[in-house]
This record gives sequence, C-alpha cells and structure tokens, in this order.
Amino acid sequence: MKKIISLVFLILISFISCDEKECCVNLEPAQVTLDFTHNWNETSVNASDFSAFKFTNENGEEVSIENLRYLLSKIKLTDTNNQEIVLKDYQLINIGEETGLQLITENIPTGNYNLSFTFGFSDADNQDGIYQDLNTANFNVPGMLGGGYHYMQFDGKYLDTANMEAPFNYHAIRAVDRSDPNNLILEDTSFLVDLGNVEISNDMNIEIKMNISEWFKNPNTWNLNELNTVLMPNFAAQKLISANGESVFSLGEITSN
Repeated sequence: MKKIISLVFLILISFISCDEKECCVNLEPAQVTLDFTHNWNETSVNASDFSAFKFTNENGEEVSIENLRYLLSKIKLTDTNNQEIVLKDYQLINIGEETGLQLITENIPTGNYNLSFTFGFSDADNQDGIYQDLNTANFNVPGMLGGGYHYMQFDGKYLDTANMEAPFNYHAIRAVDRSDPNNLILEDTSFLVDLGNVEISNDMNIEIKMNISEWFKNPNTWNLNELNTVLMPNFAAQKLISANGESVFSLGEITSN
C-alpha cells in the first residue's frame, strides 16, 4: 500500500514540476491581427506607388494605379468542429487612403482553424442601401445595374497601342444582364477565398496578400485596349473579373507576438 501511495505521489509531483509548455494546455485567448498587404508579382505596392507607370500587365500594357479599394465579407475562422468565429462581417480596404489595412480581433480561443472570407458580398448580404458606411463611401451600385454594392473599384491609366495614356475602370460588381432593362438578370459573382489552416497558439499576426497583377492574367489575359471602361454593365466582363480574382489572394507570413 505504501508503494502505491509513493507511486501516486511521484506522479503528482512530476505533473506539478513539469514545464508548462510541455504538459499544460494554454487556454488563454489570443489576439488575432490580420494584415492586408498588396504586391505586384511580389513587389510591394502601397499608396506611394500610385499615379506612376510602374507596372506591366500580362498583356504587355504599362499600368498606373490611381485608386484601389475592395470589399471582403464574412471574414472568419472555422475550427475542427466546424464552429465558426466571424472576425468581421465586412471590411472595406482602401490602399490609396491606407484604411482598412488591418483587422484586430480579441479573445480568440487558441487552436487550429481554417481562415476564409468572401470577396465582395454574397447575394444574401448584398442588400441595397443598408450599410451606412458604404453609402457614405460611395460604394453603391446604381439601381439600374441591380443595386447593392461594389466588390472592387480599381482605377488607373494604361499606355494604349499609340503609347498614349488612357483610363481604365476595372470595377467588380454582381454581374447584370440588361438585355431587358425592365427584367434584369443578376448573377452572384462574389467568391469564397479559402486560405487554409492556421494555428492560433498565442497572439498572432496573419498576413493576407493580394497580388494585383493576377487581376489581369489568370485564367484570362486581360487586354486593356479592349476592356477598359464601362465594365459594370458588361455581363461577360464581370464573369471574367470574378474568374481572375480567384487566384489573387494568398496566405502570407504568420508571426507570433
């Protein structure tokens, strides 16, 4: 009996004296910070790079970025039990004004998660006029094009075939067929971005990268001399934009604080 008691005592002592990182589970909630960064084929892009012909797209046109802002919604972590933590319902990111570039969320339980979001609003959320901050930011889509909100406003200039500066307005919205203006045909062209698994073990910074050049090349090589302005009412162009967007985002560096 004494041997049994001694053995139990030794086991208890070993648990009490063990290193916390080795034998104890960290139940402290974490702060998760998402950093939205932008690049052109791994060359960093920020507001200081705007209004200059610094970039060349897949079709060989020189490009200057004047404005780039876009909307992400249902930014969420999903755990191994398929339980979701919505970090934010939506986030408007404006590179030129350097707003929305970071999203900080407190009290996230540690563990393994899948990180995902929707580019733009799904039809269920794309309700006309209900988001006051987006109304103030003039991110609305006119009623004649189905209402709701933009997914992205990407404006700039390119050098055309005569080497002259010409504007482009690469705007992403829900695709609309206006063949019959009294009977609009709408198609949800938002898309899910699944960035894969992330492990939250303590306070973390997670980088989400946008490669801007991908909007012009994959899977559709974009010819700005043919598709440059008035893209919002172009049903086929909106579907091409949506397809190209699916390769734009990727998971970047993950660091612990």
